[in-house]
Amino acid sequence: MASEGNGRGGLLSAGGILSIIVGVFEIIGGGLAVAAIMLGTSFWHPESCILPGVTDGFNIGAAPTWLIIAGIAIIVLGIVAVFGGIAAINRKSFGLSLAGAICAFLPFNIVGLLAIIFVSLGKREFGAEY
Repeated sequence: MASEGNGRGGLLSAGGILSIIVGVFEIIGGGLAVAAIMLGTSFWHPESCILPGVTDGFNIGAAPTWLIIAGIAIIVLGIVAVFGGIAAINRKSFGLSLAGAICAFLPFNIVGLLAIIFVSLGKREFGAEY
């Protein structure tokens, strides 16, 4: 791939940017999920006046706990993806860059897969400055 004149190719930058984009969406999505579950559990309470009779025979007692844990895990994955993307753009740490790209992929999306590919192909750019 063509260089920009300063020894930097575009693959690593593209992988870092994709990692940051996916990470931001993971943070927003996980935060919204946790907030919706925390605010919405009162609607699913069996004695709720809002939805009478809806929860008859439906046990939702444990559902908010594991959904909150899953939302927090998505937020953590997003934070690692953002930091990994920043490390990829700055060419600081290949390990953190690859970890960020993998965290961007873990919700199994094509953009995260592209981030892994681009960061992996741009590995030689980490030693280009030295």
